[in-house]
Amino acid sequence: MRPSLRSTLLITILLAASLACNAVTHLFVLETPEPYVPPAPAPVTATPAAAETLTCPLVTDKILDAATQYYEEEPGKANSEEPEELYLVTYSVSGDQISAPFYEEVPAELAGYQEDINGQKEIWHDFVTLIPAVDRSALAEYSVVTDGEGNILAAVAQTAFDPARWSLDVDIRDVGDKLNLTYTLIHEFAHLLTLGPGQVTPSEAVFNHPDDDDIFFQEVSACPDYFPGEGCSRSNSYINAFYKEFWADIYAEWQDINLIEDNDAYFEALDDFYYKYEERFLTDYAATNPEEDIAEAFTFFVLSPLPIDDSIAEQKILFFYRDPKLIDLRAEILRGVCQLNQ
Repeated sequence: MRPSLRSTLLITILLAASLACNAVTHLFVLETPEPYVPPAPAPVTATPAAAETLTCPLVTDKILDAATQYYEEEPGKANSEEPEELYLVTYSVSGDQISAPFYEEVPAELAGYQEDINGQKEIWHDFVTLIPAVDRSALAEYSVVTDGEGNILAAVAQTAFDPARWSLDVDIRDVGDKLNLTYTLIHEFAHLLTLGPGQVTPSEAVFNHPDDDDIFFQEVSACPDYFPGEGCSRSNSYINAFYKEFWADIYAEWQDINLIEDNDAYFEALDDFYYKYEERFLTDYAATNPEEDIAEAFTFFVLSPLPIDDSIAEQKILFFYRDPKLIDLRAEILRGVCQLNQ
C-alpha cells in the first residue's frame, strides 16, 4: 500500500486490511539465538550500460520529487484514523484485459466515479504499460475504489477467493497526478514481485483464519525464514534475503514498536525509529516494515541512476542489481514510464 501524495505520514499502517502492506502481521517476536551480523553485500552484476538506462531522466527525477515530497513534512502529523474505503467496481483480469465488471451499491455522490469507465480503463492502461504481463501473472482482479481524496492511492492484496491470486485496488479520486500515480503503481507492483506466490508460499491456515492469532503464531513458528504475513518466504526469495541483510539486526526493536496498542504512541515511536536509523532508509515510509522498505527500494531502483554512495539506503537499491532479470525488468518498466509521462 502507498498513501497518495497529499496523505499524511504513515496513514492507516496499523488499520489497513491488506496483508501486503500491514504491519500488524508481525505481532510475534522471532527469537534469534545470538546477535545477527549482516553479511557482506553481494557484488553488483549490472554492466554500466544496463545500469544507466534512464531514457527520460528528467521525467524520473520529477516522479521521485513529486512522490516523495510529503515525506519531508514535519513529524507529528500522522493520522491514525482509517478512512472508509468503498469499492465501486471490480474487474476480472486476464493478461492485459479486464472484463466482467461487478458494480457495488454506492452513494449517489460516487455514481459519477463508478460510471467513469474511460477513467477506470485509463488507470489499467497505465499499469499494463508499466508492468510486463509475465511479471503480473498472479493478478486476478482490478478494483476501482475510493476512501475520499488524499488518503490511500493504491494497494495490492491476496484475493478473497485464492491466496495465490492477487488484486490491485486504485482510488479513482487520487489519480490526477500522473507522476505520483506512476510511482505508486511501481511501488504496488513491487509488493506483487516480492510477496507473490513465486516468492512467498501462501499460508492456507492464515488465509482461512485471518483473525486467529494462535494459528498465525503456529505458522510463524513453523517458518524457517522470514514470515511477511501472507506465508513463509522461500529461502531464496527477495524478501528473505532483504530481511536478513537489512532488517535482522533491528527487527526485534521494530517489533517492540509494532506491539504498541495506542496509535499516537505507535506513530511517535515509529518516527523515532526512523530518525534513529535514517541512514538506512530511502524514505521514512520505508521504515514502516520490511515489506514497505523493499517496495520503496525497488521503486528507487527503477527510477534512480546507479548509486555511487555506500550508505545502507543506497545498498538497498544495489540489492536489485545483483539479479540480471531485474535489470532487464527495470529497463522494461522505464520504457513504460517514459511513454506514460512524455
